Amino acid sequence: MNPVLLKPNSDTGAQVIIQGQAIGNLEALKYHHYKPQAAAAVLDSHQRLVAQYPYILVEGAGSPAEINLRAGDIANMGFAEAVDCPVILIADIDKGGVFAHLVGTLALLSASEQARVKGFVINCFRGDIALLQDGLDWLEQYTGKPVLGVLPYLHGLNLDAEDAVPKTQSASAVVAGEHRLRVIVPLLPRISNHTDFEPLRLHPQIDLHYVRHDESIPVADLIILPGSKNVGFDLAWLKQQVWEIALQKHLRYGGKVLGICSGLQMLGQRLYDPDGVEGAPNEYAGLGLLELETILRPHKQLHRRSGDFVGTTVPVCGYEIHCGESSGAALERPAITLETHDDGACSADGQIIATYLHGVLDEPEALQYLLHWAGLPQVQYFDVNAQREQQLERLADSCEAALDMEKMLALLGADTALHPAS
Repeated sequence: MNPVLLKPNSDTGAQVIIQGQAIGNLEALKYHHYKPQAAAAVLDSHQRLVAQYPYILVEGAGSPAEINLRAGDIANMGFAEAVDCPVILIADIDKGGVFAHLVGTLALLSASEQARVKGFVINCFRGDIALLQDGLDWLEQYTGKPVLGVLPYLHGLNLDAEDAVPKTQSASAVVAGEHRLRVIVPLLPRISNHTDFEPLRLHPQIDLHYVRHDESIPVADLIILPGSKNVGFDLAWLKQQVWEIALQKHLRYGGKVLGICSGLQMLGQRLYDPDGVEGAPNEYAGLGLLELETILRPHKQLHRRSGDFVGTTVPVCGYEIHCGESSGAALERPAITLETHDDGACSADGQIIATYLHGVLDEPEALQYLLHWAGLPQVQYFDVNAQREQQLERLADSCEAALDMEKMLALLGADTALHPAS
């Protein structure tokens, strides 16, 4: 959870969330004036981490050399200056222009910020590093700062994307003659929590496809309505993109539909936003596939949950992060039994499951259960958490081998004898 999170509700405005709680909607200029207050939350969160951990790695957001945003910066060099943090500049050579990126960024920093930069790391390098050496020598001589490492391009590395939907759809290779479940997800303009679908993207039996703006809606076994940062806006987009008709046809032909969080809300009869939680106060007609209504409340629900699918011993784990409160007859057929209450809804014909839980596909048994429900006869066991751990270990091993760990640890004031580089 970022201490400051911006959820866009237009091209110039966003809902501002401070340490997990929404404080209101601000246009870009007003948010710029609000930054000193936001900075206080950032520093408070940093102090909490300092109290718990000996070393903290801070990732900047965007570029540290955005001249128009330097005043009141809380995401890059402004934060580093406030907490007296050493800085490493990292650039992606795969995009081209890596030396211009590094030298240009350094040149646009103030004198004190330049002094704070302790070195460079080049990322995503392919080929023979000997061909890069002249450039590395020049960079060190020109700037007077060391290159701390050149990280290789890791083919087939699958990590959860942070800010955007992954460019690759299904990551597993297609095997001739193998039956794969076809799953489609509308790529909502304000989609949120898209990491919910990483287990599907990586699963060897799933053909996952995000359907983009003005793209034809393909035939599928399962349609998933994802979370949204602005439910009303994305609901209007779904209707404009004829998803309402596509969903009705899909269900007539026996297809399955899964709604997660905002997806649950969209499947209902109506959505109310009387307090303007996600923009101006408004109300919206839902897709009408579940008999429920939702009211958006100013206070956000933030909970970790665990339980079982109703009528089974299949375990479910996930988390709630939403402002909506839903009610209606559809909730009398819940999808999941939690420790304290029931969650979600199932349609009477069993074709629709809806839940407020993000991460519901992460547990292997829950994933198997839902894929079997969606029409996959024999579901392979797949543990996305083990997959994530394996990929992170691969990345860590690569970083340790490619970086000058002795210099890196020295920046932290660490005892390198206790942390050997090999």
